[in-house]
Amino acid sequence: MTHQIHIVGGGLAGSEAAWQLAEAGFRVRLSEMRGIEGTPAHKTDDLAELVCSNSFRSDDPERNAVGLLHAEMRALGSLILRHADAHRVPAGSALAVDRDGFSAAVTQAVTAHPLIDLVRERVDGLPPGPAIIATGPLTAAPLAAAIAGETGEDALAFFDALAPIVHFDTIDMETAWFQSRWNKGDGKDYINCALNKDEYLAFHAGLIAGEKTAYKEWEANTPYFDGCMPIEVMAERGVDTLRYGPMKPVGLDDPRTGRWPYAVVQLRQDNALGTLWNIVGFQTKLKHAEQVRLFRTIPGLQNAEFARLGGLHRNTFLNAPRLLDHEFRLRSAPNIRFAGQITGCEGYIESAAIGMLAGRFAAAELAGTTLPAPPPETALGALMGHITGGANAETYQPMNVNFGLFPPMPEAKKKERKPLMAARARAALAGWMGVAEAAEATPAAQAEAVE
Repeated sequence: MTHQIHIVGGGLAGSEAAWQLAEAGFRVRLSEMRGIEGTPAHKTDDLAELVCSNSFRSDDPERNAVGLLHAEMRALGSLILRHADAHRVPAGSALAVDRDGFSAAVTQAVTAHPLIDLVRERVDGLPPGPAIIATGPLTAAPLAAAIAGETGEDALAFFDALAPIVHFDTIDMETAWFQSRWNKGDGKDYINCALNKDEYLAFHAGLIAGEKTAYKEWEANTPYFDGCMPIEVMAERGVDTLRYGPMKPVGLDDPRTGRWPYAVVQLRQDNALGTLWNIVGFQTKLKHAEQVRLFRTIPGLQNAEFARLGGLHRNTFLNAPRLLDHEFRLRSAPNIRFAGQITGCEGYIESAAIGMLAGRFAAAELAGTTLPAPPPETALGALMGHITGGANAETYQPMNVNFGLFPPMPEAKKKERKPLMAARARAALAGWMGVAEAAEATPAAQAEAVE
């Protein structure tokens, strides 16, 4: 039996990619290691197993970017959303599922499809033909080594260090100011928030006392590495450690005093649009609610809204902006696409969304056509743009979908901005779907699909 494409990994992204390709008429070999070899995190052999929460987060498409992503994926025939909706459990405005029923249903749908062959096997190298790698954060060591060999050892990370990211329009720029240390570069590469001695000591105490998230059993032995130590661990080393590290005030003049502050929190631009700024050096294991409370005590961030909160996790992900093209193909080996968390997206639904797009791009290529990228005004396009070039390759870290990734609407009032961005996204998606349908028309290529 001849397969037209090989997908490695049967998680959310791999299952979605396989479904999209099979629905387009292409025969798929879907390789899943579980069944012959387990992982430290998974409990079953089912496809699309949810290893952590059973929530796909907000289902509100008007005021939440992930809810908008749900709506777009439903419109495009997502396997994952179909079965999430069918196995929904009460969770207010969130989409939460019966995890066992959900993954069992996805497994049944995939194995029942006449054009998908599920093979329980471990793949240790990059396939020679058309393929999608969707192995996620627990990629087996031999395959991770093969990827590193193809891309370069420094292009594959095994531990993410997430600094909190703030929406720029929620920073109080009457308190904070633009300045680079010693006025290097153009002198305005950073936003600075000054703390006096009392504010710093209170912040330091809050870091030490704050409730932390424990490591999962399977990541507990993963050590910190230089440059990614949690800020609270640095704080425990001494009251002034942070003032000689990420909060050092030297070379920065507070415009209100003309002097160096006692301590400074710096934010650095995180995306090309300038809508998102990360708090430099603030990777942390503090619980999310604790982060919001504590970071809003920083002058200038008292009204901050966060696109992402901090964290440290065992992970496996590529430096996607440097390595992947606009269709998730590996630049050095364009027969290989990547999808899901290994591309540097964060979250169940984001992984499935990138799997959906990778599958559709591959289907168009196999059909001898080209699928245009979804517009950046859509949730799909905004998330894809971040992965394939919107983020800074030098500081690339995993990211959830959020409105800070979308083109801004500065003319809109703040309270109206999210609904207007959602309406703009719906219009852009409708236009793109018309173009996509023409591009996905499958003439001779699908007629030749192996029966």
